[in-house]
Amino acid sequence: MQKLLCLGMAALFFSACNTPVTNTKSFVEITGLDSSIKAGDNFFRFVNGRWYDSAQIAGDQTGVGSYMFLNIPQKKLLQNILDSVSKTTHTTGSIDQKVGDFYASGMDTVTINQRGYQPIQPLLARVDAINNVAALTKFVAQENTANDHSIISFGISPDNKNSSINIAHVYQAGLGLPDRDYYFKTDAPTLAIQQAYKQYLSTIFVLTGSDTATANKLAGVAYGIEKQLAAAHKTNIEQRDINANYHKLAVAAIDKSQPNIGWQTILATMGATTDSIDVAQPAYYEKLNTLLTTIPLADWKTYLKVSTVQTYAYALSKPFADALFAFNKVLSGQAVQKTRMQEMTENVDAYLGEALGQLYVKRYFNEDAKKRVLDLVNNLQKAFENRINHVDWMSDSTKQKAKEKLYAITKKIGYPDKWRDYGKVEIVRTKYFENLQSLNQNDYRFKLAKLNKPVDKSEWGATPSTVTAYYNPSFNEIVFPAGILQFPYFDFAADDAINYGGIGMVIGHEMTHAFDDQGAQYDKEGNVKNWWTKEDYEKFKAKTQRVIDLYSSFTVLDTVHVKGALTVGENAADNGGIAIAYDAFKMTPEGHDTTKIDGFTPDQRFYLSIARIWRVKTRDAFLRMYVNTNPHSPAMWRVNGPLMGAAPFYKAFNVQPGDKNYLPEDKRIKIW
Repeated sequence: MQKLLCLGMAALFFSACNTPVTNTKSFVEITGLDSSIKAGDNFFRFVNGRWYDSAQIAGDQTGVGSYMFLNIPQKKLLQNILDSVSKTTHTTGSIDQKVGDFYASGMDTVTINQRGYQPIQPLLARVDAINNVAALTKFVAQENTANDHSIISFGISPDNKNSSINIAHVYQAGLGLPDRDYYFKTDAPTLAIQQAYKQYLSTIFVLTGSDTATANKLAGVAYGIEKQLAAAHKTNIEQRDINANYHKLAVAAIDKSQPNIGWQTILATMGATTDSIDVAQPAYYEKLNTLLTTIPLADWKTYLKVSTVQTYAYALSKPFADALFAFNKVLSGQAVQKTRMQEMTENVDAYLGEALGQLYVKRYFNEDAKKRVLDLVNNLQKAFENRINHVDWMSDSTKQKAKEKLYAITKKIGYPDKWRDYGKVEIVRTKYFENLQSLNQNDYRFKLAKLNKPVDKSEWGATPSTVTAYYNPSFNEIVFPAGILQFPYFDFAADDAINYGGIGMVIGHEMTHAFDDQGAQYDKEGNVKNWWTKEDYEKFKAKTQRVIDLYSSFTVLDTVHVKGALTVGENAADNGGIAIAYDAFKMTPEGHDTTKIDGFTPDQRFYLSIARIWRVKTRDAFLRMYVNTNPHSPAMWRVNGPLMGAAPFYKAFNVQPGDKNYLPEDKRIKIW
């Protein structure tokens, strides 16, 4: 599985901005600043407090603001495209035809509702026909080719130890709740989620023909199997250990040691010809091998039935969608279902992302932004190199290796140079479910064709319209889709302070991922290979431990704290990203200037911009799930956390001892 580390970007230095920008737009909402809060007490609330207290989260959303929620207005742009292309006749096989007809097929809710769960009845009949463990695992393997992973999650991506070749990987699987901890925690919110999930499973059985009493019993059976599988899962934090989650094994050996799974048969069923496979979490598959015979076959069939329905629930009639939403409402706090238009926009982006992306780029992307941001990225590299040269804890030999890796980073901006080919996908305007099957099968064929083949490093892991950015350690690349190249991250008319504090911080964040607790274990070619001296790496680990300790002290909700060990990579990238972006900003004329705009110095505007890009408000239920499962800290701590260690911030806003977020100099986080 390709490990993508999000979200960040770097600073800018380009000929067009060698002089301060003159404009009439302030880019800082002066009236929105909360003067009742000291900048040194809570800078996130100082900048965003008034907005936060008045912002309303739409009923069909879990949050509002920047970051991931900036994708909400992005979806409206995509809706405009889809509404247009779906109402026009296009040449069969063209991008417009496939995108438009797939969208139209999903918007045909009359036909979808009439069909009920008829589209998956053949799958359920195949489950009924299973008469032994071998038939069970064969069904699971066949469904993997349609991206239904149930108890075996199969993927193809670069080999950690040889990033130039794609190999087969399998990962722990089998759960319907967000992660293994949800099956074992006993706090009130988690117990409510467990109950809602069990009710969802029961409702599925009712919708597929069982009476209520039987459905409840069957739901209990399925949940019980999931809980046994969850006991063999690694935690999210344990999965951060790269070497502990890499086990390249001979297929013949694991086929012999796990005969109930039958690896050779499974791989043959999936068309995957290989003599080795990376089993990321072996304990899970050892447990699965045992459970396949200790759990009655009838119970396994019960599990597979409800798992299959869950996989396709979003594509079935309204009662199934309603049941899924009832569970998600408890899990995330979302109050109202999204409109069909919103759901289908997301589905088209998910299944035909680069096809839709081509249409998006033509309509909405400013090509000049691509050139300008590339200049910013290059400037950030210079600032980062300077930081590496001056750190006092790293030897010269390790510094040299670090700089080699820094300048080997591939930069992708806007959209792919080579678009994905959807030529083998057949889209029929009147057959939504069949379209999904065609897309899933095409996606599997696309992945399978990579097995044991050279890695194509021109591929992207995000669609062009998405507001995100990421670092991919196997490719040693930083990627900035077109979607993020807009305010509050980037604006052509903005002064340097705003852009450096916005897109500059994001670029610096992604660059730092190449040297976070995980990225630091990859060399410049994308291989997991040590390039550190032993002494340097011990010093580095000590510094990342300080990041873990600081962020673990932050309280999010009642007794819920940030998980410092889960979020350490992102927190380290935030700290490094801000420091690097600031250095790059100081290379510009405005960085040396003291001219105020709207009453704020350039340095102050730089930090105001940082707080603005993390202007986010979420529902408490969503935030609780986010803290439990997401490797990023909540928005408030993506502002306050790194600024607690930023000396120029203290000077810019006169942060003094006694301020709530003041840290003595010897307690401040500084890695790069």
